[in-house]
Amino acid sequence: MKQLERKALQLRIEVLKMIYEAGSGHIGGSLSSLDILVSLFYGVMRFDPHRPFWEERDRFILSKGHSVEAYYAVLADLGFFPREELRNYCRFGSRLTGHPTTKVPGVEVNTGSLGHGLAVGAGMAMAGKMDQKGYKVYVLMGDGELGEGSVWEAAQIAAHYKLDNLIGIVDRNKLQISGCTEDILRLEDLMNKWSAFGWEVLNVDGHNFEELLKIFKAIPLTKNKPHVIIAHTTKGKGVSFMENDRSWHHRVPSKEEFEKALGELSTKLRELEENE
Repeated sequence: MKQLERKALQLRIEVLKMIYEAGSGHIGGSLSSLDILVSLFYGVMRFDPHRPFWEERDRFILSKGHSVEAYYAVLADLGFFPREELRNYCRFGSRLTGHPTTKVPGVEVNTGSLGHGLAVGAGMAMAGKMDQKGYKVYVLMGDGELGEGSVWEAAQIAAHYKLDNLIGIVDRNKLQISGCTEDILRLEDLMNKWSAFGWEVLNVDGHNFEELLKIFKAIPLTKNKPHVIIAHTTKGKGVSFMENDRSWHHRVPSKEEFEKALGELSTKLRELEENE
């Protein structure tokens, strides 16, 4: 677990640098979802960075495409593309754009228009069943994204076709760009909503690696049912003055804020390494 915690802190620092240097990005959602990404890519999923189209690979779709900085940082760290390329994030001519694009090795599908990822994932999962492949499809959604009707259309399809190789994950940080999700478009009772659509529903602390790994590795818990994991997270997780502040949904830190955030994350990383 300490290795995953260290990796997550290293990648948080990378995300912070990417957004500050580019002068653009979505830092709050990237930091809330990073521990989920680290759990999947470093502890659960099957893939080969040198063969990004290996047929047996597990598929990952970042439906909440505006958290792409965390996704790029993970892919670069794993060797899908050179780490130095992160310095070109959102620069003119760079393939590392502000939403995931298949020009980047490791990215399965272009995303950014919210509400589409689960439908694509359902199609991939259905194809896997038809081809008798053993891979799983993971789709990470934002909680604000659940206001899109297309999510629930896909949820019905996945349950109808008994796609137990499809795992939806909701980054439940309770904030979207305009405010609290419960004020903008109330989601609760979220568990019962997914359950009513025929899904196996699980709750987890989205920053607890032990819980995340335990649940991910146990799936499918119920045969012939798709699964959704509601991962309770904190927007801006890891930087004190960014946590639970919706203004950091799409804000770039000033020089002073960058240095303060970098100092906080670096201190946590150093303390973690000293205690190992």
